Formats: sequence, C-alpha cells, structure tokens
Amino acid sequence: MSTTPEAPDAPAHAASPTEPPRRIRALHTDTTVTVYQAYSPALGLPAARDGRFPAAWKRERMTWIKPSFLWMMYRCGWGAKADQETVLAVEIEREGFDWALRNACLSHYDRDEFADRGTWQRQLKGSPARVQWDPERDLRLRALPYRSLQLGLTGEASRRYADEWTVAITDVTPLAREVHALVRAGEWAAATALLPEERPYPAPGGTPGLGRVS
Repeated sequence: MSTTPEAPDAPAHAASPTEPPRRIRALHTDTTVTVYQAYSPALGLPAARDGRFPAAWKRERMTWIKPSFLWMMYRCGWGAKADQETVLAVEIEREGFDWALRNACLSHYDRDEFADRGTWQRQLKGSPARVQWDPERDLRLRALPYRSLQLGLTGEASRRYADEWTVAITDVTPLAREVHALVRAGEWAAATALLPEERPYPAPGGTPGLGRVS
C-alpha cells in the first residue's frame, strides 16, 4: 500500500545494521510513553481538547496503539483515510504500558513461543492485551526489514488505558500534514528533523516475541 506520490531524491531503502529484528521504539520519558492512534474528528477532536477520551469512545472494544509515528502514518495514510483524519499522540504512564506488555499474548500463533496452537488460543482468549510485530516504515511508508510494536488492548486493559493511564492527548494532525508535504517535495532532511525522537524502549521481561532477540 502506498499513499505518498513519487518524490525526487528518495533516501536509500536500507536496513540499519544496528537494528534487531524486533524492537520497541518510542518517544518516552522516565514516567511516560507516547503512542499514536487516528480517529474521526468527532472522536479525536474532543479527546485532544479535553485531554481524555470521551464517553463515546467504546471502552469494551479492542483498541490498537502504536509507538511508531511512521507506522501510524502508514496505517492512516497521513490522516487522509476515512474516520482516521485526526491523528492523536497519547501520552500514557509507563507503568500501565509495561503492565499491558507483561500481560499480553502474541496476536498470532508462533510455534517457537507456544507448545501447541491450543495453548496459544487459551492464552489469547484470557489476555487483556495482544502484541503484534509489523514491519517498521520509512518516510515513503515502505516496509523496512525490522519490526515495530502494535499493542492491542481489550477488556481491563482498554478501560485502564482510557481512564487511568492517559496523561495527555495531543492532536498531531498538523505535524502529519507538514511531514507529508515535505516528503512529497523531496525534502527528506527537513521531514526527518520533524519526526518524534523515538528511542529504544526497555521492554519488560516476558514481552511476547522478544524472547529470542535483544
């Protein structure tokens, strides 16, 4: 899937030799971590205005949070997709984020992680969070040969995310549009300079999918 027109002088599409196959990269402080979601303006604008999710935000449904800004841009098409026009940066407590990771299950069966498919299905059914590792994206939204986290929250995790863990919600749609405009113009250095500073995040022990990589 490509949502970005061709632009001149595209940067090389190459892997960083220092990147492991899977890693959580995020904008984070000692106490918080920033994740991204995209919503319709009817949900996203009130959330950003009030700094909390409105009552219309369905807490009983699975919600997916993404620490990678560029993966969010890939998912929402730079905020151009229907019902994803408002891009939110949601700053949440690291304690809650780590709790979700420790209590998560892989979203897909992996024979290296589970004794059999039935064991995985039972764990998945009882887990309040799901971990999925998707290819990281570059500024052209092309897949890179290493993966970043998507974290699905449901049940207790979804409710706590919305009502306990959230510290601040910021509308970063203008940032998404500015970066996209620079990408279309081929202004790669300027676009890169605007990206959030996503550093390796120290995932807690037991984070699904990280048992075999550093």
